This record gives sequence, structure tokens and C-alpha cells, in this order.
Amino acid sequence: MKSDKLREFRQAAYKLLGKAHGATFELTDAILTTRNAYSLADLSLSAFFRRKWPSIYEALQDSRPKRNKLMQLYIKQIPTSERRPLLAGDHTAWSRPNAVTLQERTIEHSVAGIPGNKPITIGQGYSTIAWVPEDSGSWALPLRHERITSARKSN
Repeated sequence: MKSDKLREFRQAAYKLLGKAHGATFELTDAILTTRNAYSLADLSLSAFFRRKWPSIYEALQDSRPKRNKLMQLYIKQIPTSERRPLLAGDHTAWSRPNAVTLQERTIEHSVAGIPGNKPITIGQGYSTIAWVPEDSGSWALPLRHERITSARKSN
């Protein structure tokens, strides 16, 4: 029964990945099953990525997932019960102060590593929202993860 539900979910997600959906789906499986990947080449060695390594670049360049529909699909996986779902949000700053050619660098809040310094950095900000299925435990299902651009205004 559970394997049928998983198969149905995977087929629905596959259809929402846009171009290069086969390579993108295999790359996703490789990411989810590879404990430590330090480069894209590491992911290309996964047993779940059955293509040649240039297909990783094809997947990243050509895939245009339908993000809102994928999120709706993820939300449908959250069991409906008497208690409210627990959602967690996070903002992470990716510090890139020396990457002067990196587009869309912004001033981000960051932990000050040096006493007396201001708690800011120059880089890019990322936002994540996740569903936490259990009151105790150590995992969560990310529903959405995206870079916050300088064009966005916070509410």
C-alpha cells in the first residue's frame, strides 16, 4: 500500500519538473541518497544517477520545475489529523563578501564571528519552510527553499 502511494507521488512529481525531467529526477534521487557530495561529479557517481555526468548540467540548466504545483503536491502528503501541522521557517545567509561579480548580492544578517563586528555580511539570503512531522525527532520535510533576491520586499 505505502509503495503504491510513493510510486504515485513520484510520478506526479516527475510530471512537474519541466524540461530534462528524467535527468532532474535522477539528480534528485542522487542528492537524497548521497551522504556526502562535495561536487556535482560526486553526485554523478551515485547508483541512482544512471546518466553520464554532463546530464547533471543539462538538468540544472534546462529544468524549470512548476514550483507552486510541486509545493501543493508536497502539502497533500501532510496527513490531516486533529492537530495542527508544525511548520518551521528559516533564513540562511550565504556569505560571499569577496565575490564581487556575483549578481544580486545583498546585505544579510549573520552571526558576528569577531567580537565588536556588526552582525551582517554581504552575500545571498535563502529562505526555507519545512513541515516537522513529529514533536520529537530530528528531521523535517522541506516544502520550499528559495533564494531571496534584492527585488523582493519583506512584509
